[in-house]
Amino acid sequence: MIAKMQAWGLALALGLSTAAGTGGWAAGAGGGGSSGGGGDALREVRSLITDERYEEALAELEEAIAADPDDADAWNLIGFSHRKLGRYGPALEGYARALAIDPRHTEAIEYLGELYLALDDLPQAEQQLGKLGEICLPGCEEHEELKEAIARYRAARGG
Repeated sequence: MIAKMQAWGLALALGLSTAAGTGGWAAGAGGGGSSGGGGDALREVRSLITDERYEEALAELEEAIAADPDDADAWNLIGFSHRKLGRYGPALEGYARALAIDPRHTEAIEYLGELYLALDDLPQAEQQLGKLGEICLPGCEEHEELKEAIARYRAARGG
């Protein structure tokens, strides 16, 4: 199962690379998604997530997606909630949808990198770190958090 998810992740990475080659990474291609925005509904969802009430957050997010299927922030939070529940396939799908809508969604890129670490795929996590390095201002929060997660991953494995 992990091999299947890794293969799917590779396909996602290739798709995002293609988007980068066609201008998907050009300046102004997206808002970054790390502002915590998304209106009152997503503020409430973020509060549920902070309280680790992921199932409730997912129920709210399904309503948000029904109202606006192109809400990259909502798809990112769907991915996050599933990842925290250990549901890596749906998490990967959520991040893929968020990044298909907004390839510069820094929070989704960070969380996708963290998902790859959970799947023991350090090279893919490092690739996401590289993408953040290309689109974030120096020292952006998402880049620093993924960098620290990768360092913890390496330390835990003796490398």
